[in-house]
Amino acid sequence: MSGFIQLLKKRKELIPLVGFMAFAATGATSASLYFLFTKSDVILNKSENPEPWERLDPSKPQKLITINQQWKPVETLEMVKSMTK
Repeated sequence: MSGFIQLLKKRKELIPLVGFMAFAATGATSASLYFLFTKSDVILNKSENPEPWERLDPSKPQKLITINQQWKPVETLEMVKSMTK
């Protein structure tokens, strides 16, 4: 670790590169954790819930950002779902 710090002191042009890489790694990790714990289409335990798409709420948007879009259940899909249960 001290060798890395000495390298950064010796070559100061690497400091912004290291900063941007650390920022990108932190952003990627936080986005992955956000999607893992908040989105219902990410599966951790497939044996407990083998068909997770059956439990999705059609009125809740699954996108990260939804602009001017109305979410309504599809009548045909609801009819087929009620017939199969």
